[in-house]
Amino acid sequence: MSGHGTLTQPDPSRVPDAPGPAKIAGRVRLAGYAVGGVVVAVGLATLGLWLASAMTGGNDSVAAATWQRPVVSDSGLVDQSGVRITQVAVTGGGGLIDVRFRVVDPEKADAIHDEATPPALVDAETGVVVDQLLMGHKHSDPFQAGQTYYLIFENPLNLVQHGSKVSVLLGDAQVDGVEVW
Repeated sequence: MSGHGTLTQPDPSRVPDAPGPAKIAGRVRLAGYAVGGVVVAVGLATLGLWLASAMTGGNDSVAAATWQRPVVSDSGLVDQSGVRITQVAVTGGGGLIDVRFRVVDPEKADAIHDEATPPALVDAETGVVVDQLLMGHKHSDPFQAGQTYYLIFENPLNLVQHGSKVSVLLGDAQVDGVEVW
């Protein structure tokens, strides 16, 4: 002989049963369910934390801010905060809210960025507070009388929509029932 072994049939009593295709598919499906469940649970937990942060402002520096201020009319806002609201509109595919205001009294308008009374919107139907300015925007130059300025708020989950009614909080005053365009 050449030293090579010969092939023989294995003894069936000595070979363990290999799982069949149906058993393997069942295990793969079960593993898929387990992984999918973990992914869904992590996703829901992340969404919950993000939503809670978005609805509470997620900013510890304004945690002491009050989201209810003395309610005034449009003309009362001019007297109290030195500005007149000209527009509140949903933009950016629903993810942003554009608030436009005209400055009447520049000295009073400076209160708009006071940390104790930061600008915000409160949705009349849900009570959701929208107070996160896009990229932390603040006006750095002095306000000029007669100029129109804007504040762009993040609109988490598009909660405020076209046709909604909101309270606009600017300085130490709020105007209720402002329609969102």
